[in-house]
Amino acid sequence: MSKPRATIIALSIKRGIDLLVSFVAIILLLPVMLVIALIIRWDSPGPAIYSQERLGWRGRTFRCYKFRTMHINSEQKLAQLLAQDPSARREWERYRKLRCRDPRVTRVGRFLRRHGLDELPQLLNVLKGEMSLIGPRPYLVEERPLIGPELSTILQMRPGITGLWQVLGKSELPFRQRVRLEAWYVRHWSPGLDLAILIRTVRAILSGRTWE
Repeated sequence: MSKPRATIIALSIKRGIDLLVSFVAIILLLPVMLVIALIIRWDSPGPAIYSQERLGWRGRTFRCYKFRTMHINSEQKLAQLLAQDPSARREWERYRKLRCRDPRVTRVGRFLRRHGLDELPQLLNVLKGEMSLIGPRPYLVEERPLIGPELSTILQMRPGITGLWQVLGKSELPFRQRVRLEAWYVRHWSPGLDLAILIRTVRAILSGRTWE
């Protein structure tokens, strides 16, 4: 099994930064998060926040929080589209995403995803120790067999709100390439790498670059 290039002290500092930043961010962003929740409820039926079981550190599962960006019948919409549209089915199989024409996403949801605002509730996951500010993607439990031999490497670090694959292409990258990038991140982790990812994340959000 490949070991991450990180000492106990470095990882402890990473966790300390996660705690401090997530605590302060939740306090400062709470009014914004309340407004977002109200707009979501106004835009479409359903709860403002939803949680979904994800793969976490050392293979433990946890409930990952996000602002709801999809209709409450999203799974039925996806199944119907994939059954009727072969090109959409091929895109889903390659990317595990629908990049341009996802019928599941609400009007407000498109805006939240574009600017990364849908992930703000994950600050609670960071505070609880289930996630980090920066790390591999929190994969769906059903994606476990698709990740392949890199799974054990990826699960050696807490999943992040943002990470290497987001700043290097996100939905434009095929699923297998995202997996390889995240395994590389774990193997080559350093505080400097996290800082570079954080800077690129902030630049992407401030520039309005599509963040889906």
